[in-house]
Amino acid sequence: MPIQRDRERAKRRYLRRQEAAQARAQRDRRRQQVAGAVLAVLLVVGGVYWLTRLLGPSTSPSPAAGATRSSTPAPSTPKPSASPTPTKTAKQYAKAPAKSLAQGRTWDATVRTNRGTLSMELYGDKAPQTVSSFLFLARDKYFDNTPCHRITLTQPLQVLQCGDPTGSGTGGPGYSFGIENVPANGKYPAGTLAMARTQDPNSNGSQFFITYGNSTLDPSGGGYTIFGKVTKGLDVVKSIATQGTADGQPDGAPKNPVTITSISVEPR
Repeated sequence: MPIQRDRERAKRRYLRRQEAAQARAQRDRRRQQVAGAVLAVLLVVGGVYWLTRLLGPSTSPSPAAGATRSSTPAPSTPKPSASPTPTKTAKQYAKAPAKSLAQGRTWDATVRTNRGTLSMELYGDKAPQTVSSFLFLARDKYFDNTPCHRITLTQPLQVLQCGDPTGSGTGGPGYSFGIENVPANGKYPAGTLAMARTQDPNSNGSQFFITYGNSTLDPSGGGYTIFGKVTKGLDVVKSIATQGTADGQPDGAPKNPVTITSISVEPR
């Protein structure tokens, strides 16, 4: 019958439209799933990238905070230790010991190194604050197993510099004090034991130098405290100088590392 045929055609058209709609819906769902998967991958990759940037090592590290200028008995800046990293940290103290610790008397110091032993006479009467500090640090083993980080090879400065546990030339005990017993003529004969410092006259700390040859330092900036002399073993320092520096320059770390193993100080 015509009416029945029309109804069947309409029903088939309806079913085809339903099937087409379902197919479109399935395609849309697949596209959404693919898009969601791609987005998830991008988020994971991006997250890993930024996490790496935040937690990973820097390719160009900045200088350490709190770095100070090198202590030096010369106007020029000394070269750093042969090692780019400190050998150890420097113990810090709240304040310098009282100058009365030196008791205004002469002291005998024995400095033992991996290259030989030096005997020294300390002037507790002429440089009481400096000798008190040296005595205090030696008794606390501050100098034990620390490097002598600098040797200078030419006139007017011929010195071996020690007393910085970090080996960087910037280390100190956390306290500082002023200069004492400075020669007006700027002359530091071979065997002189003196304090190293920055351009600030009040920056004396733990670093000291030994002259192995007659040296002259400009006294106009305040000079450098002489607090003793080498009485035996100066040949040890001369031998270190003969071997030169690590980089072949006239001022730098000793070619063969020099380590203070211990220092003992006794009253005379």
